[in-house]
Amino acid sequence: MDLLLLAIGFLLMFVGIAGSLLPVIPGTPVSWLGLLVLYLAPGMTFDWLFIILTGVVAIGIYILDYIIPAVGTRKFGGSQAGAWGTTIGLLVGIIAPIPMGILIGPFAGALIGELVFNKTQGKQAFRAAVGSFIGFLASTFIKFMATLVYLGLFLYKVWVHWDVFF
Repeated sequence: MDLLLLAIGFLLMFVGIAGSLLPVIPGTPVSWLGLLVLYLAPGMTFDWLFIILTGVVAIGIYILDYIIPAVGTRKFGGSQAGAWGTTIGLLVGIIAPIPMGILIGPFAGALIGELVFNKTQGKQAFRAAVGSFIGFLASTFIKFMATLVYLGLFLYKVWVHWDVFF
């Protein structure tokens, strides 16, 4: 049972890391579930404080994931159309067979969103697209780093309690 929960926890960790880069998977909460599954192993002593603190951080980062790109867009004079364009551009960039699509897509989506839906002039639309893109990158970086920290905590807990699993 311990090994099964360990394997499920590892799987959730890696899905969480992927989710920190892909907008369709809530990366940080999924990584936190990996920590929770690890602590549910019968041989592990459950640490409520650790689980609660990491859970609060995961929820906080999940909420910030929606706030940071919007702030970046607004800071540079963008609109909701630019923020939506960023998300749609990311999804297209992921499936598009072009190199660096995951980076080009959000920027292009924000630019198109501003130009088409807001009839924004070129310079202002470009500025808004830059803001939206910077917000997206900042949010993605925070999620990615948080999931790596959760993976590090996971591996540390497995290392400390190695005798429980093997």
